[in-house]
Amino acid sequence: MHRPPPPVVFCTAAYEYLRAAVCDAGQFEAGEVERQVFPDGERYLRIRSNVSERHAVLIGGTIGDADTLELYDLATGLVQEGAERLALVIPFFGCSTMERAVKTGEVVTAKTRARLLSSIPIAGDGNRVFLVDLHAEGIAHYFEGALRPVHVWAQPVVMEACRRLGGDDFIIACTDAGRAKWVQGLANALGVTASFVFKRRTSGSETEITAVSAQVEGRRVVIYDDMIRTGGSLIGAARAYLDAGATEIAAVATHAVLPADSLAKIRQSGLLKRIAVTDTHPRALALAGDFLTVDSVAPLLAERIAQGR
Repeated sequence: MHRPPPPVVFCTAAYEYLRAAVCDAGQFEAGEVERQVFPDGERYLRIRSNVSERHAVLIGGTIGDADTLELYDLATGLVQEGAERLALVIPFFGCSTMERAVKTGEVVTAKTRARLLSSIPIAGDGNRVFLVDLHAEGIAHYFEGALRPVHVWAQPVVMEACRRLGGDDFIIACTDAGRAKWVQGLANALGVTASFVFKRRTSGSETEITAVSAQVEGRRVVIYDDMIRTGGSLIGAARAYLDAGATEIAAVATHAVLPADSLAKIRQSGLLKRIAVTDTHPRALALAGDFLTVDSVAPLLAERIAQGR
């Protein structure tokens, strides 16, 4: 019986590390891309691997405008080169906090980015986009036309990290009640108690924590959030749980954005013992160490790529 060749996996420049891990986990073929940058900043891309009538996979997060355009250009090129099926794997979907307009005139960037990617030519057997732990589930519905979104939950990786940091007895918590549904689901899967903090906005940039929902006195607390950016909300929540009597605070997040000196500020606060994140954002590997540990989503992604759904 003829077996189809394995998927051939490409990536944007920032995601070479994850492409290698996914290929290793799934026994896939690594695709080759030639890149150059001209003196005026114009970028040159050439797909050097044959993708004609192949299942092509492209890994790349929309971590910046240049990365988003590279993802778009490579995806378009793969279809033009004859890929039979195209799978976009976007471990981190940037601009996800702009998933809706609050003030008149605000641009819903999450929607405009999804529309851009939806305009990629469609391969003969269709295009899919795999998105990991979206900040808002509704973002998946912003993709249009024949591009089919698949929301991949990193829950197995997150649960393992929570158990490692929390030990045999802990409370799973979140930075605000807006993440209650996610954290309650994690608590049910882990068989532990969930706790939430309630916040009141005091200004355009500051919030005040008004209450903690569960009894945490004398307990170890693991805070989960889908994304850590500057860490302000994480620090505020950690302080609230400690003030409520928690003995120790750790944190788990899927996406580690952590620009500039954000991680140093979190560590210097002295409120958290450790943080565990996944490798959906390249910043995580750059910051990995004794305080921040990184778990890979590569096996999870390889499994979904192989399933095609």
